[in-house]
Amino acid sequence: MAVAYRRIGVMGAGAWGTALANAAARAGRQSGQAGHEVVLWGRDAAAMAEMAQLRENRPDLPGIALDPAVTPTADLGAVAATDALLLVVPAQACRAALARLAPLARDGLPVISCAKGIERGTRAFMSEVIAEAMPGARPAVLSGPSFATDVAAGLPTAVTLAAHDEQLAAELAAALGSSTLRLYHSTDVRGAEIGGATKNVLAIAAGIVSGRRLGASAAAALVARGFAELMRFGRAYGAKAETITGLSGLGDLILTTSGPQSRNFAFGQALGAGAATGDKLAEGAFTASVLVEMARAKGVDVPVSAAVDGVLQGRLSIDGAIEALMARPQRAEG
Repeated sequence: MAVAYRRIGVMGAGAWGTALANAAARAGRQSGQAGHEVVLWGRDAAAMAEMAQLRENRPDLPGIALDPAVTPTADLGAVAATDALLLVVPAQACRAALARLAPLARDGLPVISCAKGIERGTRAFMSEVIAEAMPGARPAVLSGPSFATDVAAGLPTAVTLAAHDEQLAAELAAALGSSTLRLYHSTDVRGAEIGGATKNVLAIAAGIVSGRRLGASAAAALVARGFAELMRFGRAYGAKAETITGLSGLGDLILTTSGPQSRNFAFGQALGAGAATGDKLAEGAFTASVLVEMARAKGVDVPVSAAVDGVLQGRLSIDGAIEALMARPQRAEG
């Protein structure tokens, strides 16, 4: 018997969390049932009160109205008392957020990671962080080509929802999908996570190419060779080929390497142009070093990701990284 997910929690009230809250509310109305109640949690009580009053996330999604079914709150208990939870905090903050939530949440709560990264220090993927920090939770992953502004506004988007339990993945996809947000369900959790984490690092590389004005030919070559890295890394860590070539792999890579609407691309573009990158680092900047460490542990060649890590760690100049990549020995493609 299918489970009714009527009350949806969203932990994290930035642009992506707000967009997913709107999408969940929209899905509930289109289900033909009573609709969803959506609880959107943020840690800043004043900001959440302002969002509730204005019915808009003005700092992050200006001009996009908050759906009437979405209730902004700073009450952690309210977001814990839901039927399914979308975890929309940065990857490196997920463990701390779950530690606060765990004492309040019921056993069996589906927790869907919407962060795209790998935890530094532990080399843990987000589903593993959920399992360790909330042993009673049922981990799942949402990943794929999706900009917050598009999803919040109800523009057509398709992503992957993965869980080890196929029935859970199908139920959550049915509960959260709508006529504008199509969810394909999968049991390849690791593949979905690898695609999401790796493409952020490669998007920084694509941004550097743009910022350095290296041309469209270089950009295309970078994406193609970056995808080869993604495929090699994915295979080494047990991802299915169809996942890597699907929405959460190739699809997300195409989107995030396409222009500055991607935070990781914009970060790389600023690096390439010698401009300020801003106070907030993109997710890929945190993931690059751990990705390279994990690739090295499996003997996987990831020269583009390694070059990004070298630049971020100050071991390589951007020109030095480009020269090193172009000077690699000639070899057969693969």
